[in-house]
Order: sequence, then C-alpha cells, then structure tokens
Amino acid sequence: MFNEMTMGQWTIMTVCAVVLDLIIGDPLAQIHPIVLIGRLIGFLTKKMNHGKSRRFKGFIMWVIVIAMTMLCVIAIQYFTFIHARPIFYFINVWLLAMTLAEKSLKQSVLDVADALHHSIEEARVKVGYLVGRDTTQLNADEIIRATVETTAENTIDGVLAPYFYMLIGIGVSHFVPFLNPTVFALIYKAVNTMDSMVGYKQEPYTDFGYYPAKIDDVFNYLPARLGSYMMIIGGAFLGYDAGNAVRIYRRDRWNHKSPNAGHPESVVAGLLRVRLGGDNIYFGEVVHKPTIGDSDYPLTVADIGQTSTIMVTSEIVMVILGTAIFLGISYAVGF
Repeated sequence: MFNEMTMGQWTIMTVCAVVLDLIIGDPLAQIHPIVLIGRLIGFLTKKMNHGKSRRFKGFIMWVIVIAMTMLCVIAIQYFTFIHARPIFYFINVWLLAMTLAEKSLKQSVLDVADALHHSIEEARVKVGYLVGRDTTQLNADEIIRATVETTAENTIDGVLAPYFYMLIGIGVSHFVPFLNPTVFALIYKAVNTMDSMVGYKQEPYTDFGYYPAKIDDVFNYLPARLGSYMMIIGGAFLGYDAGNAVRIYRRDRWNHKSPNAGHPESVVAGLLRVRLGGDNIYFGEVVHKPTIGDSDYPLTVADIGQTSTIMVTSEIVMVILGTAIFLGISYAVGF
C-alpha cells in the first residue's frame, strides 16, 4: 500500500501542511481530528478511571486510543489512495496541518496580551484556556509569565514536535509505506492529547494518567532537545541574545519537574533575558518549581509577542532544514 509514494512527495505534502496551518490555523469544527481523539479519550476516561488497577487501566486506554488512531488514519488513506488519488493528497495535507497549532496558538497568546491592556479578569480567563494551573487569582505579572511559559512549551508540543514526527514518517515510509508522516504525526498528537487530558499527578488522575504522562515524556524527549536548538537559531535570526540562550539552556534546562518542558523555557528565558518558573497552583495544590533564567529584564506584555515570534521563526528554520535534507536525499537516491 502507498508503494508509489516517494519521500519527495511526502516532503512536499508536509511543507504544504505547514503553509496551510499558517494560513487557516485550526478551524473550530467538531470533525477536527484532535477534537475527535479528545472525545475518545474523554469517553474512555469516564468509563475506566474508577475502581482498582487505575494505572493499568490508563495504559489500556493509551493502547486503545493509539490503535484506533492508527486504524482510522490508515483506513482513510487506503480508501482514498485506491479510489480517489486527488482526495488522498488533499486529506493527508489537511490532516497533517491539523496536527500543527502555530496560528491558533499564536492567536490565543496574543489574545491574552490584548486582554491585559483592558481587563485583568478577561486575561485570567483567556490564559486559563492555555494552562493547567489555577489562574483565578493571578496578577498581571503572573499572567505574563504563564503565557510566555506555555508559548515556549507549546512551541515544542504544538509545532516542532508534530513536524519532527512528520520527518520521521518521511524516512520510515520508504521502508514501511503505511507508517507515513500522517500516521506518525497523528499518533504523536494522540499521545500528547492524552497527557494534556489525564497526565496529572493530582487526583483523580494520579494513577490513571501515569502511563500517558510517562509515554508523552518519551515521545517529546528528542523533539524538546532538537527543537530547543531550532529556537536558539530562530532567536538568533531575530536578533535576540543566542549566546545567553545557550548559557541559560545548559544551566537551567533541568529546572522543571517535566524532563522536557524546561528545555524550551530555558531557551526563551535566555533569549529574552528574563526569569521564568516558580510556584504555581494546580487543582488547589501549590506546586513548587525552581526558577529558570536571570531577571536581567522584567517580564512585560511585549514578551508574549516576542515569544510567539520565536515560535514562528523556529518552525521556519526546522521546515527549511527538514525540506532540504529529505528533498536532497530523494533527489540523490531517486525516490
């Protein structure tokens, strides 16, 4: 199946997906693949997250979600490839674009920045859509910090990691055609969505979300590190202090309870020469976190826009490098 597809074709489709995401973002539609995955996770969580053996049940939920995601994507690809080749190309580009969140994330964080100029209550509500912490009592400085942190972290989760798995899929598809960029990207998004919905240490997800959270850490291990260097390169192009970013990255990337989130946050802290991290409240419980970066400059509303610009530039850098590598390989070896 899909043996006729070349690495070059898949590479072009991933670039088209990036462009499509930059243009339209995430449409607010119920048929959005991530929305459907989220509904499945919610349904299984409601049915399984009770009684005994919740950690094992959480793992079973993870297996079911991944299996159904793979089967649905491959079934759609197979049907359209056999019966309607133009639709095959279109739907793959669309599905790939839906795994990226550059435009929607940028708009969401800029909405927080805009709200800060008008109403602290409105800003609390808007940042609450983006973070898991309690935002009802945050002051303006804390809202800015939360927004900058989530933008930095989601530069990996929402933008660079999905594209990273598209690149993995390009290479793997030459040997195993049904494991292609669309399958890899949607598996990643399923993994990441499970972590976002149940991967908390607080009840009622302490046991049920254990495996979804740990597996998400594994999936993000390489993207967080490679993506952080893409962010440094992107920041350098924008004229930020890349040397300081490297220094802070090396010093503070482990100053986070997550094994991956501290990497992009330390890069942004270094590029902007600000301090991130510190205590937050999750489900009514204070979670103590170390700080990241030096407070050479105070955090301001402008840092939200600057962080979103770093996100966009790092994506462009990664796409250029990925496209050059795989089109070069495709041309050199003839596939």
